[in-house]
Amino acid sequence: MAWKMILFDMDGTLSNTEEGVTRCVQYALESFGIHEPDRTVLRRFIGPPLHDSFTKYYGMSEKDAWDALLKYRERYDPIGVFECEIYEGVEETLRRLKAAGYYIGLASSKPETMCRRILEHFGLISYFDEVVGATLDKSICSKVQVLREWLRRSGAEPGQAVLVGDTRFDVLGAAEAGIACIGVTYGFGTREELEQGGAIAVFDSMKEVADYIEGQ
Repeated sequence: MAWKMILFDMDGTLSNTEEGVTRCVQYALESFGIHEPDRTVLRRFIGPPLHDSFTKYYGMSEKDAWDALLKYRERYDPIGVFECEIYEGVEETLRRLKAAGYYIGLASSKPETMCRRILEHFGLISYFDEVVGATLDKSICSKVQVLREWLRRSGAEPGQAVLVGDTRFDVLGAAEAGIACIGVTYGFGTREELEQGGAIAVFDSMKEVADYIEGQ
């Protein structure tokens, strides 16, 4: 079908945020006396809500996980937010889809304020009709909650949109919200998990994503 609205995930889809996120997770863990040098372990924090990951991977209580999240933000807000880079082909794709008349939106589990700062920092904010992210008070944090908030703000029907994301959290969250999902392999997920999660197509580059969307 022909979608009118194209939504993008942030981490692992538009921007490579690994350095900033992993360094800030290390910073937060150190405050609990946990020294974690393994980058593979730390990369698991990219994608799902951070609070959930502190609980899942380090057995933290609700309070400790919240304190760890606040500690994470202590470094991320002034420093880590800009320890990232935009993936190859992203700006060209945003420009191309915008020129073709598509609505462009952002739907990320990263806090909305931080998403806006990254987009502004890299000069991409003007391409977006709406930016929706998590709230700092945790009332909106999962991918499905973010997508439902986007549906509320935009007044769109789920079938009008497609989400572009890089992990199973994107695919599963989109499915729960009734939105199709296109996967990309250059981020933090794998082709296998994207296909198993139900992505309607999986590509290795942003150009291939744009080609596919315009071909529908």
